[in-house]
Amino acid sequence: MSSNPRSIHRLSALGVARLKKPGHYCDGGGLYLQVSVSRTRSWVYRFRREGRLREMGLGSLHVVSLAEARELAARCRRMLFEGADPIEARRAERAQQVAIAARSRTFDECTRAFIKANRAGWKNEKHVAQWENTLATYASPIIGALAVRDIDTTLIVSVLEPVWQMKPETASRVRGRIESVLDWATVHRYREGENPARWKGHLDKILPARTKVRKVQHHAALPYRESAAFMKALRAQDGLAARALELLILTAARTNEIIGAVRSEFDLEAASWTVPAERMKAKRAHRIPLSGSALALVRRLLDEADGDLLFPGAKKGRPLSNMAMLTVLRRMKRTGLTVHGFRSTFRDWAAECTTYPNEMAEMALAHTVDDKVEAAYRRGDMFQRRRQMMDDWAAYCAVKG
Repeated sequence: MSSNPRSIHRLSALGVARLKKPGHYCDGGGLYLQVSVSRTRSWVYRFRREGRLREMGLGSLHVVSLAEARELAARCRRMLFEGADPIEARRAERAQQVAIAARSRTFDECTRAFIKANRAGWKNEKHVAQWENTLATYASPIIGALAVRDIDTTLIVSVLEPVWQMKPETASRVRGRIESVLDWATVHRYREGENPARWKGHLDKILPARTKVRKVQHHAALPYRESAAFMKALRAQDGLAARALELLILTAARTNEIIGAVRSEFDLEAASWTVPAERMKAKRAHRIPLSGSALALVRRLLDEADGDLLFPGAKKGRPLSNMAMLTVLRRMKRTGLTVHGFRSTFRDWAAECTTYPNEMAEMALAHTVDDKVEAAYRRGDMFQRRRQMMDDWAAYCAVKG
């Protein structure tokens, strides 16, 4: 170690590169190159404050050059001259940077943190998925990458306006979820001020009330009293699409569930059809009891099918178009009906003509019901009672006279 630390710029870049022996090598003005026993080399600044000798690391020689180390040391000497402690000043600067970084947390980051914090208190994983999916679909493309502190009313309206008229229920849920995430961010001091997603006294002055937005147009449905006559006319229609519509009505299934059906999903001995989770809207496997009429139709279709698909389309390996069954309705001159509407026909029949519990009809439609209700039915004869319900539905749809 040099005995004269007051003189400065004692080292040279070439000399520094050659220093390998462990020790402290003074450049002057409090700046030293420190060579450790393991031959790592780094810069340190030594100074005395209030009678105590202190040492401050300035970085590795691999990162900080001699010239850069001299600049850092000069800055430290300036701080001492002005009465500041270089070590404490650096700590304060780093704390400020951490605070700034925290306040720069994005909406997507806050969303993930909010969901993680609340996950245990929510009733099921579907609820979690709804939060994740709605915010990812509608909010994230516009505000996801923005710091929550910068999100204002204009941005919130940009998220909501495109869906407020067309999907008011969905838009309302998105708004409420954004409000919750921003409230969470405010509590954690990632943002300040009023919540721009608040409805009462704020967005209600900009957007129309959800109840005043146009009524949702439901799928046109066949009155259930006309089911038998319609099925008679449908069975007189030729073609695979007509058979697909027939099976859809008998099982109360959705279009994509029908046209995507494959051989392996059917258990003919058990008279059941299991639609796997990946093909279901709710992403849960759905087991459908097949009535006698539905089973006979499936047997015939499987016997006639060349491959795995129950309803193959024109292109090899591809199913029927999702418009094929609608084309059948047009051919039958029933343009006032929709394919999806037959699920409503089934639901109306179950409510008006049977004593089956509402929850059972909802389960037949693969609608989500309360987990406790479903568990209660699963302990009993849910599937067999659903089978009886589907048999009764098929009988109601049967050709009369």
